[in-house]
Amino acid sequence: MGKLQEFEIALDKNKVVYSPGESISGTVTIKVNQALPCKAIKVNCNGFCGITNKVNDTAWTMEEQYFNSTVSVADKGTLKQGEHTFPFKFLIPASAPTSFEGNYGRIIYRVRAFIDTPRFAKDYNKETAFYLLSPLNLNEVPDIWGTCSSAVTQQFTYMLVKTGTVVLKAQTDMKGYTPGQIIQVTANIHNQSGKSTGNMAASLMQRVTYETKRPTYDMRTIAEVEGGVVKAAKEVQWKEQIIVPPLPQSSLAGCELIKIEYYVKVSLKSPDVMLTLPIHIGNVSLDKKLHHSKKAAPPSSAAPEDTPASASTSVPDASTSATTPTTTPRTAPKPAPRPAPRPRMSSHSSPSAPPAEYHHGAEGGTPMNDGFPNKRQSQLVSPNAFSYAPGLFFSQNQQHSGPGTAPTGPTFSGSTGAPSPYAPENGSSSAPSPLILPPDYGASSYPQEAPPSYDESCNT
Repeated sequence: MGKLQEFEIALDKNKVVYSPGESISGTVTIKVNQALPCKAIKVNCNGFCGITNKVNDTAWTMEEQYFNSTVSVADKGTLKQGEHTFPFKFLIPASAPTSFEGNYGRIIYRVRAFIDTPRFAKDYNKETAFYLLSPLNLNEVPDIWGTCSSAVTQQFTYMLVKTGTVVLKAQTDMKGYTPGQIIQVTANIHNQSGKSTGNMAASLMQRVTYETKRPTYDMRTIAEVEGGVVKAAKEVQWKEQIIVPPLPQSSLAGCELIKIEYYVKVSLKSPDVMLTLPIHIGNVSLDKKLHHSKKAAPPSSAAPEDTPASASTSVPDASTSATTPTTTPRTAPKPAPRPAPRPRMSSHSSPSAPPAEYHHGAEGGTPMNDGFPNKRQSQLVSPNAFSYAPGLFFSQNQQHSGPGTAPTGPTFSGSTGAPSPYAPENGSSSAPSPLILPPDYGASSYPQEAPPSYDESCNT
């Protein structure tokens, strides 16, 4: 080396991995065997990304710089014979991305030292690399919880004229992993053909995109496991495990030239059926406790939003009285409102609601009162034991429990909630008709005896 015997850069504590926002410090050691004139001694720290279209080429077609700092540790003068040490210190920006080395690009961080000598003399330089790790916390990745699943249906031809179908479904137990964790892969293959399939396989794939003018894609198989075949007209469930090796993280936050993606590929060798399950590779593993706390948080935040809605429904409004259930009587049927307590019904149909006197436990027809053993049976089985004529109605002080019981209060119209009178039929006057009471089934011994006829009930 001539006059220069030693020229080294040493980082404090021999540290080589740093984090964004951290400071990097060290010393530059120069040892000369005779006096060495120099214009300046400088130390530079920089980080950048370079990409290219050729494999392992360092003639970058595109570059992206993250920081570039230079300090002068010695001014113009002469280095005397012996050993000289110069300390330095730099601050790494918090936005700097993680280090990366690929076939078509790199993210590089380095410290360089320069000895500028006078004109026509040889300049000296030295550099050392360090690595930056910006941890990816998988718990902060959007939509990371749960399993990742997919399905595909593939038709194929075999034996020249025959066709078949293969249905492939697969899922992973999680969406994010860290190096050292195990990916649980579950696949379901339904062979709906007369031919056995090829071997099934599951692979952990890495896809790196280099954003040049024409993007370059670098596909790489990280790990692969293989299973058996699926015989004709059979359905098989296949479970396998893939161990995640040390890998760069999925997201290079702060880098716009390199994108890294990972996915699990599940495939059959024959026929050519394949599906992919995207996953994330990070540095901080998923914590299920955080997932449960996030799931419990939304109800408390949503409660205030529901309060105004519930409060608004407690105030009656004329515009909503027709659609919101209230304590007011049911409105009369619009097409043909009649004062009759119950509409004409078929003997084979049952009421749409139980009577008012109905109690729990009476489903089997057990008498609810010893004095009226057949009351419920007469209401449910024979609701039309007698006919009704237009204008027929019952007095308000008599209780009826059928589904068509006349309302005890005024009927409200459907649009405004205002009371509306019953419309007379065929234009007849609204004079009240004579009261015709229904037969008293409580006093009869039905079903041992037939109930009185309509004429008999009218003559009583």
